[in-house]
Amino acid sequence: MRPWLKKTLVGVGGLVGTIAVGGGGFVWTKTSAYAASMTRVYDSPPPAMVASSDPEVIARGKHLVESLGACASADCHGADLSGGKTLEMGPLGTLTGPNITPAGIPLAYSDGELGRLLTRGLKKDGTSVTFMPVQEFGWLPDEDIVAIISYVRSVPPVEKPNGVMAIGVLGKFLDRQDSIVLDVARRIALAPREQPPAPAPTPEYGRFVARLCTGCHGETFSGGRIPGTPDSIPVPANITPHETGIGAWTYEDFERLLDTGVKKNGEKVDPFMPIEGIARANETERRALWEYLRTVPPKAFGGR
Repeated sequence: MRPWLKKTLVGVGGLVGTIAVGGGGFVWTKTSAYAASMTRVYDSPPPAMVASSDPEVIARGKHLVESLGACASADCHGADLSGGKTLEMGPLGTLTGPNITPAGIPLAYSDGELGRLLTRGLKKDGTSVTFMPVQEFGWLPDEDIVAIISYVRSVPPVEKPNGVMAIGVLGKFLDRQDSIVLDVARRIALAPREQPPAPAPTPEYGRFVARLCTGCHGETFSGGRIPGTPDSIPVPANITPHETGIGAWTYEDFERLLDTGVKKNGEKVDPFMPIEGIARANETERRALWEYLRTVPPKAFGGR
């Protein structure tokens, strides 16, 4: 799950203030609704997907896991997919990407159930997965989802227990305010899946690739602090064509960032950005993302 923790809000102060002036009941209502939603069992049968042993299919899955999916980043499932590092997100909660090697979660899932998890955000029992950014990559066509499943099935199994995944009151509240996405299935489990065009270096395809950026940079790509996160979490940059964003950048500047982690001004990006994943994007994916970002409305930094 790529450097996640995504979306907007007013922050911890706003919630504390709400409670202080008698809004505790409102917060309780929201957190109770979150709890109820997370126990809902969705009527969404697993798709008819079957993992492949074809080396080309597995190679495609490896590319997607390591690039667009950013599943192999340290903040997600880790380089060997046995589990990511634990992220202490203050009052939002404590988050750890689980073990997805054949000795981990996939052991209990059928291929179809994994396909449903990757496209609908639903666990084996039909309830919502927590904080897995399916809304950002679930648009991938079925053949790519099968490729991901095939690759995950092929990696060496690693015996390693899953880390902590605990959502705090603030996280639950912000989810119900649609400021962050923790209850994934509520947004996408029953919604139509939008089909992307064939991969091409165009804004049309880039619009789908860019969904992978919204969690950190916001729906408008203008950056700003991720709601409720502590000061230890870096503030995502503006990636719109505004003067406070990438307005003066060239494609060569963009490529340099992806290849070296160095911005146009010479600064290194913070390790929180999953640069190792996007750096593995192929030329079509890179160019498509760039072409799309040049089309989004310029917006001043911090609007998310």
